[in-house]
Amino acid sequence: MPHRTPSLTAPIDQIPSINDPEISVVDVPLVPATAESLTGLASLAPSFETADVEIVTWPTAGWRPVVAGTGDQGGVTSGEFEVYRQGQLVLGRNHAVDGYYITGWFGDPAAASGDIEPTDVSRVLVCEANYHPDGGQVFFPRDGAPYVALLAPAGDDVTPADFIAYYCDGTFGVNLHPGTWHQPLYPVGDRVVFDDKQGRVHACIAINFAVEFGVFLSVPLTEPAAENS
Repeated sequence: MPHRTPSLTAPIDQIPSINDPEISVVDVPLVPATAESLTGLASLAPSFETADVEIVTWPTAGWRPVVAGTGDQGGVTSGEFEVYRQGQLVLGRNHAVDGYYITGWFGDPAAASGDIEPTDVSRVLVCEANYHPDGGQVFFPRDGAPYVALLAPAGDDVTPADFIAYYCDGTFGVNLHPGTWHQPLYPVGDRVVFDDKQGRVHACIAINFAVEFGVFLSVPLTEPAAENS
């Protein structure tokens, strides 16, 4: 798979079409979220109140070390994180950091509209992910709605093939480790509202799959098929 020169997130009016000859679609595998399957990426959060956000000491810029007890004092912020469908779009609103995002599409991203009803909501097209080098992030669904977490291991040399979709039935939250690649978690239904907490500094490192690799990820929004016994 080709790797293109990294770029910052493209403006929404520059999102390419899936019909572009240089663009392809990659199917992301779907697995149940369990303590074992999430190893190295996140831990299960049985409750929002008891889940602790891990804060990481900022790295040094040179050879002198960070003074002990400093570099990790930004603290934690919390708030409502809503992810919902609007026509052919999936939108996210993070009240903890006052963020508003388009996180996916049910139609061609270059032409998708919030005013057009989608014909297929079993998969969502995704072109971005990010991680937070300064701390983790906890998502806990308020009303027990099922959701899908798109995750990949830490490391800047990540590729589309590293991403896996984790189905969560809504009875637990996820506590992402610092550095874990993710997108705002996707509702299996029309909408999911999370209690969210994360590092207050909230540094964000991003990847754009369309720009760097010429692909969109196709993320399943269904319950995984039961394995044959």
